[in-house]
Amino acid sequence: MKAAELKNMSVEELKTKHAELKENLFRLKFKLSTGDLEDTSQISKTKKDIARILTIINEKQAEG
Repeated sequence: MKAAELKNMSVEELKTKHAELKENLFRLKFKLSTGDLEDTSQISKTKKDIARILTIINEKQAEG
């Protein structure tokens, strides 16, 4: 997910997206532990997306 796309979203939308990604990360970790995950890079990509979202949420809350 691009940072420019995220900056256009509201804080509530970002929080919803954050919850979705956290759930997705849990599922990916579960698949990894059971041996069903083929593309392990999805975990790091999801973690980076979560970090981007949290950064943008913090920026928006700091602005006012």
